[in-house]
Amino acid sequence: MPVHVTDSLVFRDLYSTPEMRAIFDDAHLVQCWLDVEAALARAQARLGIIPEAAATEIGHKATAGAIDLDALREGTNLVGYPILPLVRQLAALCEGDAGRYVHWGATTQDIMDTANVLQLRRAMELLEHGLEELIDRLVVQARRHRDTVMAGRTHGQHALPITFGFKVAIWIDELRRHTERLVQMRPRLLRVQFAGAVGTLASMRTQGEAVHRVLAEELKLSPAYIPWHTARDCFGEFVAFCGLLTATLGKMANEIATLQKTEVAEVEEPFVPGKGSSSTMPQKRNPILCEMVIGIARLVAQQVPAMLAATMPQHERAMGEWHVEWDAIPHTCLLSAAALRHSITIFDGLVVHGEAMRRNLDQTQGQIMAEAVMMHLAEYVGRQHAHDLVYRACLLAGQRQTPLRTALLGDGEIMAVLSAEELDYLLDPGNYTGLSPDVVDAATGD
Repeated sequence: MPVHVTDSLVFRDLYSTPEMRAIFDDAHLVQCWLDVEAALARAQARLGIIPEAAATEIGHKATAGAIDLDALREGTNLVGYPILPLVRQLAALCEGDAGRYVHWGATTQDIMDTANVLQLRRAMELLEHGLEELIDRLVVQARRHRDTVMAGRTHGQHALPITFGFKVAIWIDELRRHTERLVQMRPRLLRVQFAGAVGTLASMRTQGEAVHRVLAEELKLSPAYIPWHTARDCFGEFVAFCGLLTATLGKMANEIATLQKTEVAEVEEPFVPGKGSSSTMPQKRNPILCEMVIGIARLVAQQVPAMLAATMPQHERAMGEWHVEWDAIPHTCLLSAAALRHSITIFDGLVVHGEAMRRNLDQTQGQIMAEAVMMHLAEYVGRQHAHDLVYRACLLAGQRQTPLRTALLGDGEIMAVLSAEELDYLLDPGNYTGLSPDVVDAATGD
């Protein structure tokens, strides 16, 4: 059985996506290594360091399909790193003396780091596209439910009325900040690593900077003349970003799952026959997509401290910290892509029960509107005294299990100021959603 759920034939589509798996599978990883080797040869040929014919031959033979993966695995087990056995295979594949120019002046980490950047460039594109799709779905929901009144909850209790669109608008704003983070991170992350054994590029003598620049051009990456062999903050930032992103997705999923509880029943994730079924209870419709997102968010969160620890290598080359990245970065990308895909599905077909939201508003028999009454009453008797009067009425209503309206109508001091008509207006949740619609408009651009 595969050692990780992202590889399992049974579980992998719950914990990853085909598109992200294709970026991090062995064939593509080997191809990325070879792409860097071929680009290095082209760059050096352009500068006259190696023969142009050699660079052409290296490029022709630098295909993952020509590599013996079993031999590569055996060589990696022996050496501890894959690039030396890869270079040996590539050099042997090249005709003439072209093989002698493979990996000219480079070190293993140059190739692996730059290949990792190539993978992450594509991974970031997938994540950004997923974020855009999710935000689009949320914008539709926010507009649709701009004025759908529901209970706002603080500390798990009914607090004041809001609209469901207002709740969604806050999620939209948070996700847009994640999009900004992703865009801002690109120039820091998408950089070439080509610095030689200890970062000085002494192997290139006087042409190190030129090779670095041309290699960056060949790969359409930014140059990084200051080496980052032991400066791993950018990879750490990326994984931390994924931790933040999936935490937001997990929070959203947790809220939907909570609102889908039988006792609440205000929303539910989209249902198709068999989805979220129980093996023993035929009536069950479990919020399985939400559960997947919540679980994935916690798995990604575990990668963040591991990557932070990996940003503390010694001297000019890591002793073990680097190896953390080989596991943490691919798994973080795979899991994050799955969380985004599940979230898109949830909000694309989210079912919102406005009538249940309205019904739940009445659970406290009007007490959710206590602040509205208090603030209006405060205009006549002052805020603190108004608070005390309404608090007294709430206690009485609770003790007698009667509507707040009944307790207020029976309070002579309150009714000396308010009329029954004013009281009915103040006790209507739809009249006390504040800036909820405006927040939706701001988030959706309306």
